[in-house]
Amino acid sequence: MRIESKAVVCLALMSMCVAATHAGGGANAGTNHGLLLVANKADRTLSIIDPASGRQLAAVPVGGITGHEVAASPDGQTAWVPIYGDSGVGQPGTDGRTISVIDLKARTRVAEIDLETPSRPHHAVFGPMDGRLYITSELTHSIQVIDPAKRKVILSILTGAPESHMLAISSNGERGYTSNVGAGSVSVIDLRAGRLLTVIPVAKSVQRIAISGDNRWVFTADQSSPRIAVLDAQTNAIRRWIALPDLGFGMAATRDGRRLLVTQPASKTVSVIDLHSMSVIRKIHVPASPQEILIRPDNRVAYVSCDESKQVAAIDLATESVTKLIGAGDGADGMAWSTIRLP
Repeated sequence: MRIESKAVVCLALMSMCVAATHAGGGANAGTNHGLLLVANKADRTLSIIDPASGRQLAAVPVGGITGHEVAASPDGQTAWVPIYGDSGVGQPGTDGRTISVIDLKARTRVAEIDLETPSRPHHAVFGPMDGRLYITSELTHSIQVIDPAKRKVILSILTGAPESHMLAISSNGERGYTSNVGAGSVSVIDLRAGRLLTVIPVAKSVQRIAISGDNRWVFTADQSSPRIAVLDAQTNAIRRWIALPDLGFGMAATRDGRRLLVTQPASKTVSVIDLHSMSVIRKIHVPASPQEILIRPDNRVAYVSCDESKQVAAIDLATESVTKLIGAGDGADGMAWSTIRLP
């Protein structure tokens, strides 16, 4: 009887643990273990930040002029920063051609990949299934595909449009979408086949891009009117528009598929869009010039880089309010999350 009682207790405890794991979305749900990475355009550095304490641990020189975006490797050990140049998209200036690789434990640049032609590499995204690094290349109208192990370009995929600035990849790794700023379009790429499927005209000019968690919708911001284009990923056509209070810029969909957050630099705000009603339900005030949004893996916090204030605003997604301001560098812009844990 005593052995049976112990067995019953053990089974009950196991059931409780399993239930808790499923309810929380996994063993690490609800935690913020990891590092927040921020590319600082003006400082030409990469901030390595402990998000729990809100403390910058290091500011690593990226080794060029200058990095706008950053991607963290799937194992969390390295950061990859495309060196874009000294100007904005479509503006005269230097034309970058390299990718800096930063060891996050050593906190130093350990390698440089030369793309061998002036290309203004900008946004870097690791494929969720193949582990390859996909980088937009504005001047070559392409996506450069890099093998991280070999640290070399293995494929170039044409986007069919100039100024392919930002990239979103579907969760199954099958489709890639680039926002082509001056062309005002979105390119749809078959990543497995390595080929362009179509180019969708959107507006005179667009900025940034995001995809919903269920891969159903793709979003980009019209730069001549305060609205978001909602593209149907099945038909590759504009399905509808979402009105904004101000011109939109950076954006990210929450991991539960319920909301889209959009920065509005002119008004120092972030709009929260309900993806069921496709309408703005809240406006959150943040520091000057909000740029990019990163949703933390546990879906509890959204980080907003604010380049003029040299800060990152942490938004609690449960209360939809700013709970912390984190110091970064001058020109804080692109962000990534590294799964590496602090000692």
